[in-house]
Amino acid sequence: MEQEKSLDRAYRPWQIRIFSATWLAYAGYYFCRKPFYVVKADMSGALGLSTIQLGHLGTAYLAAYAAGQFSSAYFGKKLGPKLLLIAGMGISAACNFVFGAANGFWTLMLFLAINGLAQGTGWPGCIGSLAFWFRREQRGSILGVWSTCYQLGSLVSTSFAAYMLGRAGWRWSYFGSALVLLVIWAVVLLLHPNRPESVGLPPLGDEAESAAPTGKAEKAEGLGWTPDVIGSVLTMGVIYFTIKFLRYALWSWAPFFLRQNFGLSGDRAGYLSTVFELCGFFGVIASGVASDKLFHGRRAFIAFAMLAMMTLSFVLMATMGATSVVFFTVSMGLAGFMLFGPDALLSGVGAIDVGSKRGALAAAGIINGIGSIGPIFQEEIIGWMYKAFGHRLFPILAMLVCMAAAGTFVTFLLWLRARRGKVNL
Repeated sequence: MEQEKSLDRAYRPWQIRIFSATWLAYAGYYFCRKPFYVVKADMSGALGLSTIQLGHLGTAYLAAYAAGQFSSAYFGKKLGPKLLLIAGMGISAACNFVFGAANGFWTLMLFLAINGLAQGTGWPGCIGSLAFWFRREQRGSILGVWSTCYQLGSLVSTSFAAYMLGRAGWRWSYFGSALVLLVIWAVVLLLHPNRPESVGLPPLGDEAESAAPTGKAEKAEGLGWTPDVIGSVLTMGVIYFTIKFLRYALWSWAPFFLRQNFGLSGDRAGYLSTVFELCGFFGVIASGVASDKLFHGRRAFIAFAMLAMMTLSFVLMATMGATSVVFFTVSMGLAGFMLFGPDALLSGVGAIDVGSKRGALAAAGIINGIGSIGPIFQEEIIGWMYKAFGHRLFPILAMLVCMAAAGTFVTFLLWLRARRGKVNL
């Protein structure tokens, strides 16, 4: 016991560094992810792009993003998490400089695809880094706080892109955001300690890992995964498909709808859309702490309960928010609180719990890779529906209700698997 306490004291300053480096890294990625969604309406007007073309551009980015998530499961093992993050951040910043100077549809599409591949390195790289630095009994609370990186990162980057849009035009939303990411890139380069062994620390022992379900004797080669673990990772990926479909639907189209359907200016629409992330900030902390302190690592039930409430939030958005900016905003905030908690639990700490420390990067890449297919579909579907239904919001919002209900149902099935001891969640 005394040896364990001594090891924890030795780890603590390095844990602070890895927490800070990965938090800044993933928050920084958003500065080169969100400008496209904020300036979509203004850029389409300046370059003569239709909503169908905007959907195609979003699809190019998101398809490459999904591929980047899957490939990170492989390249992260070869390169290590630090090099994976540094390469991804640098490429993403370069692409955003190109976006700011671009004038053509095909140039935007090509570099959006490259940016998607680069952005796909972020989550697996960060989760793969964190897995080696914290014990299982810490992860819910630690990653609950850590996961605020993508609420605050999204909120601040959206606000910054909206500010630059109002002050200097849509091109500077890209230029300014790329400069911010370059500064963060330099900080991460200095702070990130890679793995414990690289700074002379022994690996953390984690007895709780041994409590993971063993299933059959067969194991996935190189990862120690049983068939039950593989099934759980794939189920989590399907749930994450629905979560990311909904998250990106609001990220991508809420500023556009607020501008086009409710008559707000571009910068005001961008600012108001941040209600989604602001409320999600509190949701992710609450879910992470509750999963450790109240439910002792049993995270599947919390995810199911919050997604059920999220579905009701989308019902409010479809019934009242389709014609009222007030109800649209309120329901968007409620949806954010209820969505981001399960989002973080399943794709972050859940990936480590189920995949184990050794397989955390691969589990995060697979879960996020499957999940990232969802946003691809929403870009094309919403772009088409907006035009086909005469710019009316209700059909689009009703479709989001159906997607939310589907995700809730699959999460219920995951909870049942957890109760039967088939998934360490």
